[in-house]
Amino acid sequence: MTNSSEFLWYIPNQVEGGHRGDVSNADPSGLETLTTHARALEEHGWQGALIGTGWGRPDTFTVAAALAARTTTFEPLIAIRPGYWRPANFASAAATLDELSGGRVRVNIVSGQDNLAAYGDSEGDQAHRYGRTKSFMRLVRRLWTETDVSFESEHFHVANSTVVPRITPRGERRHPRLYFGGASAAAERVAATEADVQLFWGEPLADVAERIARLKRLSRELDRDLPPLEFGLRITTLVRDTTEQAWADAEAKVDDMAARQGKIDQHRAFNAVGQQRLLDLHARGEVLDDNLYTAPGRYGAGGAGTTWLVGSAADVAASLRKYRDLGINSFILSDTPYLAEIRRQGDQLLPLLRDVVAEPALAAHQAA
Repeated sequence: MTNSSEFLWYIPNQVEGGHRGDVSNADPSGLETLTTHARALEEHGWQGALIGTGWGRPDTFTVAAALAARTTTFEPLIAIRPGYWRPANFASAAATLDELSGGRVRVNIVSGQDNLAAYGDSEGDQAHRYGRTKSFMRLVRRLWTETDVSFESEHFHVANSTVVPRITPRGERRHPRLYFGGASAAAERVAATEADVQLFWGEPLADVAERIARLKRLSRELDRDLPPLEFGLRITTLVRDTTEQAWADAEAKVDDMAARQGKIDQHRAFNAVGQQRLLDLHARGEVLDDNLYTAPGRYGAGGAGTTWLVGSAADVAASLRKYRDLGINSFILSDTPYLAEIRRQGDQLLPLLRDVVAEPALAAHQAA
């Protein structure tokens, strides 16, 4: 796995504890707790973390700004919804935080349904939702890279708009990268033209390969005018010292989930295409590929917790390399308890992923 791969974690960003079984801290949304996680990520080799969003959670952008101020290398991947923000307001806020943090901002655009009435959104059907997302992403990128921007669409308009401060180019990075998820045809058309990184959940290798090929084809058909679309994987990784211990712990966790099945993960409340694809995987087998465990989705897990990669660090690293070989270069991993697993997987898993690039050169040197 080359050094161009990036490795991030996940911060659920919820007021109440117990997210995916994590009961390790009584104050999960407190600044000291969140700072401890962010600094542990820095210390154990991670580049940053996806910070979850949704109505009824602490404001994601505010959390990201606080953590950026208390860290030096931590890069927040800030999940935001176009329905929460106007594009120019968001472009200005993100540009400001990017400058203050030395270019550490990443953005995850979320178009899935949420509690619209609670925050006063007027989102329409799927076509309207993704049309708005497409306009949002296009306009935000223009505001970051151009001055005196005028833009008119069904959803947004600005006239002679210049965002201040201007974003400082850093090497090939002209602005914060825009990550995006979604498996519907409408979502994939947005990704193919507007996203920098398309995120997948933990589907089998063949399914991910099929989706990558389709998105590349769509990019050509829709005349994408941006650099080539990149791809990322958001998945739970259950890592233990041995393969046997990992599977024993995974099965115990699922048994506990089955016992508490009445409490269903919030992702099941909405019939998103991508989530339904994950839930349907269990019909194809409890373990797919080498170690993709589908049982969690059967007993209440949702989102990135629907499927898990299970095994020793070597087992999981081998599986992640196979996704890398398909074209994945962004990895957002997690398991609970979050803080303990930041340390364990940072120390045991990440070195295996980063060092593999040196193996062919080392072998050639030894043969000589």
